[in-house]
Parts: sequence; C-alpha cells; structure tokens
Amino acid sequence: MSAQTSAPTSGRIEARFAALAEEGRAAFIPFIMAADPTVESTLDILKGLPAAGADIIELGVIFSDPMADGPAIQAAGLRAKAGGATVRQTLEIVRQFRTDDDATPIILMGYYNPIYIYGVDAFLADARQAGVDGLIVVDLPPEEDSELCLPALAAGMHFVRLATPTTDDKRLPAVLEHTSGFLYYVSIAGITGTASATQDAIGAAVARLKNHTDLPVAVGFGIKTPEQAAAVAQVADAAVVGSAIVQLIADNLDDNGQPAADLVDTVLDFARALAAGVHGARQQAAE
Repeated sequence: MSAQTSAPTSGRIEARFAALAEEGRAAFIPFIMAADPTVESTLDILKGLPAAGADIIELGVIFSDPMADGPAIQAAGLRAKAGGATVRQTLEIVRQFRTDDDATPIILMGYYNPIYIYGVDAFLADARQAGVDGLIVVDLPPEEDSELCLPALAAGMHFVRLATPTTDDKRLPAVLEHTSGFLYYVSIAGITGTASATQDAIGAAVARLKNHTDLPVAVGFGIKTPEQAAAVAQVADAAVVGSAIVQLIADNLDDNGQPAADLVDTVLDFARALAAGVHGARQQAAE
C-alpha cells in the first residue's frame, strides 16, 4: 500500500468519503473554471453545486498553456483570462463560498507556474486561509515533490496525484508515495473532453490501483453524460465531470460572451442529472 502522509488537514475530504462509504455510494465531483465567464457566475454556480449533488468540487485555476486540457477547458481559461481572472481572485471565490459552506471539499486544479509566480509559501498560506482542501497540479511529477507537494502536505493541504493508463506497476509507488486525499485516475491517454474509456477498462484499472493504495480512486476525463457517470460510479469511488459542464457554460453565453439569464440554472440542472446518475449507480447495479 502507498505511504500515507499524516499532515494535519481540514478533514473535509476524509469526512466526505467516509460518509459516502457509509451510504454505499460514489462521489460526484464536478469541475468548473474559476471566473468563467465571470466571477459572479462562478460563485453562483459554486454555491449551488452542493445542493445539486456535488460531493467534492474541483475549481480550475487559469494558466496560459494548459497542456492536459482539451478545447472546452482551454476556451474556458481564455474566457476567464480575458475577464482578468487571477490566482488571488480564485482564492477570493473560495473564501466567499466558505461563508455559506464549511463542509464541501474544494480542490484547486491547474498548473505549477501560476503558483510559482505567486510564491509557494504565500500561496499555500492564502489557500488554506481561504478554505482550499487540496491541489491537483498536473505538470509536477513525483521527482519534483520538493517544489510543491511536500510543502503542501506540510501546510496541511492534500496533494492529489494523477495516474493514467500508462502508469504501470513499476511507476505507481512513486506516484502514490505522497498522494493524499484521493487518487485521480485519468481514464484515457490524452487531453480532457475527448474520447471515453469503456466501463470494463475503467473497472480493471481501478481494481489494479486498489491493489496498491487504500486511497479512494476518482475517475475522470471523457465522462460526458449521466449514464457514463453512473457506469464509472459502479466501479470507482468517484466520477469527475469537467469538460461537459464547461462546454455547457460556453453554450449558454450571449453574443458578448456574458452569461445568459438562465446559465446558472441550466448548469445546476445538468449537475443534478449527473449526481443522480452517480449516486444511484450502485443501487442499480445491485438490482
């Protein structure tokens, strides 16, 4: 099993997965890009997601060269950047979310450069104070753990690592050594929002990963519908949906790139459908 780092944390992620295990269901984890298309719309969606069934939320941090992201999330980042989005602003969004919700875990997902420019120690202190529970930083391999992963753990913040279809048993121990909170399995070899893996392939991959770690395994990349989310939830501890939600936001902007009147409701309705698929998946499988 993987080494577990016992850094102090808020406990929100652990508490959420423990509660879900008691209920016998998987987690629904939506992703949205901070400040896409506006700070106000992001905050409205963010505040509505828990009631719509989100168990954990991933919030994207903008970066000019998002190499792991497909067209939908790249476009979201460009819209946010055009609106003046910054890392500090993203942390303020989390801080405002925490005024009403102290239970739902928030994970920031992005790349190292904006954090490096901000200053690692300052970023970790500000992120913790804002109410961030963990980080997914896709361009820092285990060999660079001293850059951010170990300081994050020491600061009491989870560092969620990615595993992919090409992460073999020889590589897994390095990937898992300092991973905490949960392990994120990227179900396809490629960028976000493109192809989708089969349920059998995902099931086999999750089973293999669980031979190496006690951490919950979340699966993302390529999940676009409630049916696909439900299929993943039958074999994994969580289903992550990003590009489909981000594309829905893009589809509900006016000619000036501003939110349509029903944007927030449309996104939250879709989130409810995805959550219903995830949360009912294991019950359906048992019937």
